[in-house]
Amino acid sequence: MPIHLEPAPSFRDRLADASRPLVGAWICSGSPIAAEIVAGSGLDWTLIDGEHSPIGLESTLALLQAVAPYPITPVVRVPSADATLIKQFLDLGAQNLLVPMVNTADEASAAVAATRYPPRGIRGVGSALARAGQFNRIENYLQRAHEITSLTVQIETDAAVRNARAIAEVDGVDAVFIGPSDLAASMGLLGQQEHPDVVAAVEQTIATVREAGKPVGVNAFDPATARRYLDAGASFVLVAADVSILARATEKLAADWIPDATASEQKSTERASY
Repeated sequence: MPIHLEPAPSFRDRLADASRPLVGAWICSGSPIAAEIVAGSGLDWTLIDGEHSPIGLESTLALLQAVAPYPITPVVRVPSADATLIKQFLDLGAQNLLVPMVNTADEASAAVAATRYPPRGIRGVGSALARAGQFNRIENYLQRAHEITSLTVQIETDAAVRNARAIAEVDGVDAVFIGPSDLAASMGLLGQQEHPDVVAAVEQTIATVREAGKPVGVNAFDPATARRYLDAGASFVLVAADVSILARATEKLAADWIPDATASEQKSTERASY
């Protein structure tokens, strides 16, 4: 007898049903174990980063499989808006995509087209053999794919901030995510995500996207900054990453358990003088 499966709620669905902002963390290490630990944490969503990490197609598949049993919504950031890459990530089962460096409404429209089958878009048809349609076990996948998948586009340049409303208004863009690091760089403020001008640009973008009727999120590892953006109206936020959690926690271990070298040398000198 035929087996029919239903996909999990998309990120678009999660945002629409949420009674509060959704809080998440990055998966950058490429480790399925780390991904599984994050997935079981109680966080709302996780971003699997295929742009600034060693995570490729095969490892994305492994990470999605690792988080699948847990009540967390995975979003996959593809390396670029390349239509072939988007097709491949969708086919391997990335239900929710984040496309980086979207600067204009035309670029947003092209990203939407890459996620949709004809006549709505240009996505190639291979779902019968792909994990996306659960190997032909999701009934009417071809007809329903645009409803099952979600697309978030990333605003991370000064030009994109100026075009934020037009980008958000593109049909098929489900949410907008702001990247303060690249935004700061594009404003001539490399490494200064907390600069008042960058913060103002982020808050302006949050207001603009909300006015366009779309959810808007932001990356903010500093707790005070994250809360500020949530107070400004952000619908979702990333507050940490698997690698940053491990780095900061192990640094604290070293600080707590290994004597400071200068202090040790001073104590040795004091003992020698007795």
